[in-house]
Amino acid sequence: MNIFATILMAIGLIATLVILAIGIISMARGGEFNDRWSNRLMRYRIVAQAFAIAMFMLGLYLMKNGGN
Repeated sequence: MNIFATILMAIGLIATLVILAIGIISMARGGEFNDRWSNRLMRYRIVAQAFAIAMFMLGLYLMKNGGN
């Protein structure tokens, strides 16, 4: 698989994980940060997750078509 696609996949996965963790922790703690950021963080998570899925699709495409 193309190393570039692999790096982009890892970035997408890590970004999704970090945003999700921050969002869950802020919702569990409550407070002003949660009031201000909880919805926005979950929207950012969806964007990061869509990016990660797109990179997986790119990786599968490159594997199928012999991209090295």
